[in-house]
Amino acid sequence: MPVLIDNFQLSLTLAAFLPFSFFLAYGIMSIPAGMMIERFGEKPSMLFAFGITFAGAFLFALFPVYSIALSSLFIIGIGMAMLQVIINPLMREAGGEEHFAFYSVLAQLIFGAASFISPFVFTYLMGQLSDYKGGGNLMVDILSRLIPKELPWSSLYWLFSLIILLMIFAISFVKLPKVELKDEEKVGAFHTYLELFRKKQVILYFLGIMAYVGTEQGLVNWMSKFLKTYHGYNPELEGASAIAWFWGLMSVGCLLGLVILKLADSKLVLKLFSIMAMTSVAVALFGPANLSLWAFPICGFFLSVMFSVIFSLALNSEEKHHGSFSGILCTGIFGGALVPLIIGWLGDQIGLRSAMLFLYITLGYILAIPFWAKPFVDNKTVKIAELFSSKSSI
Repeated sequence: MPVLIDNFQLSLTLAAFLPFSFFLAYGIMSIPAGMMIERFGEKPSMLFAFGITFAGAFLFALFPVYSIALSSLFIIGIGMAMLQVIINPLMREAGGEEHFAFYSVLAQLIFGAASFISPFVFTYLMGQLSDYKGGGNLMVDILSRLIPKELPWSSLYWLFSLIILLMIFAISFVKLPKVELKDEEKVGAFHTYLELFRKKQVILYFLGIMAYVGTEQGLVNWMSKFLKTYHGYNPELEGASAIAWFWGLMSVGCLLGLVILKLADSKLVLKLFSIMAMTSVAVALFGPANLSLWAFPICGFFLSVMFSVIFSLALNSEEKHHGSFSGILCTGIFGGALVPLIIGWLGDQIGLRSAMLFLYITLGYILAIPFWAKPFVDNKTVKIAELFSSKSSI
């Protein structure tokens, strides 16, 4: 974000429209994507989704300007929203329902690993391609011929385009199983959504997902700019590292969360993690430079269990129409568009530090959820001795 702001000479508000464009697509496409997949099937839909994503990435690689970036990120977001709807039922069918929990965690770890590595790839490409005068490896040399010299970070979009092409090629030759959607995975009719939206708890949980994704993206999108503005850290080095560790610690938190949620009620876990996240945000915003540099990534650890807990509390609070309800909840990912935009606009008015205090509204809402949540089924807990017993089924 700081590099984009400098290169395109953007205000914080205009910069915030970049993540807004991406996550807006989630708000628009999550429900229609489910309908399309049921009609055309998984493989055609997946190829189409990757094709859309390639078009968005390649468009920006060719024309790395701000106006194109807005369109490109929206197009990429459409593809990603579709893939999110496709992958879970397909993974359940391909890996077997009895292994679904394992593969879901494995997928989250792969996501976390990629998110951890990608900022270091950014740092590497910036270091190699800034003021490039030759002598680099083959990849760097080719990228240097494709990008404007003043925008070395745009090389990432050529890399993205290549990776997506490889995915399209691989999927074209893979035989995917036919998925029989379970009731909770099926998309309902239009009147089903109207019925759900009339329920207060559906709206409250929808806002909960918005609050979570908004908090996550508000931190990820603005931490590097904050560290540069208030502590003078280089966004290509310390800023990128902070973002990497945010995702890395989130992955660690997901693993530990599996154990914690076997030992304690999910509502209690959500309360404690919300309070610790609020404490970490306070240290990040008002602590000295060295503490701020680490407090931002630590926020990722405390955010790690929130999405899954809110989602499960929501579904366990509704007796039917789980597929349609899931679509509504996924639409709440739109919070990732709204909150960074609000922070950016406020940042132009009152400064970024004061603007990021808006995160206490979203975290406060998340903290309130376990106080009013009344699921029909609570998560099953065990004692520590049972958890590590060979007879215990986790």
